[in-house]
Parts: sequence; structure tokens; C-alpha cells
Amino acid sequence: MTTNRNALAASLAAALVLAGGLPAMAQDATKEKCYGVALKGQNDCAAGPGTTCAGTSTMDYQKNAWKLVPAGTCETMETPNGKGSLTPA
Repeated sequence: MTTNRNALAASLAAALVLAGGLPAMAQDATKEKCYGVALKGQNDCAAGPGTTCAGTSTMDYQKNAWKLVPAGTCETMETPNGKGSLTPA
């Protein structure tokens, strides 16, 4: 009976992982979220109130929308509105 429970538990855990029910692995360490550098509709996520996620920014260089960029480059990226930021504005 214990063997069946272990097999069932393992199957359930595998199903949850495949279905996204368990936390995903950490973001790629070679990338960082950079706010204020995405063009309208080209953000990766977090586009503020009234938006859902990727591709929903409503203006170029929106300060609360981020794009994944190579680690260490965000704060050196120049836009018409200033440099990128590691935190939303």
C-alpha cells in the first residue's frame, strides 16, 4: 500500500509541476527586469493598472512596464525619458 501511495504522490507532484501548480524556477540570472525601456505594446510584463501583462503597455518607455534585458545593462540604457530602472516608477 505504501508503494502505491508513493507512486501516486510522485505522479501528482509531476502533474502539478507540468501544469504550473508549483513555483517556477528562478528567472535566468543573465537577465534582469528593466522598467521604462519597452516600446508601446512590447513590454514583457507589469504594465500597471488596467493592463494584464506582456504586450499591454500603453505608451513607449512606460515607467511601470518592464522588459528583460541582459544583466547589468538596465541602468545604462538611454531612452528619450532617461535611463532604465530596476524598479517601477
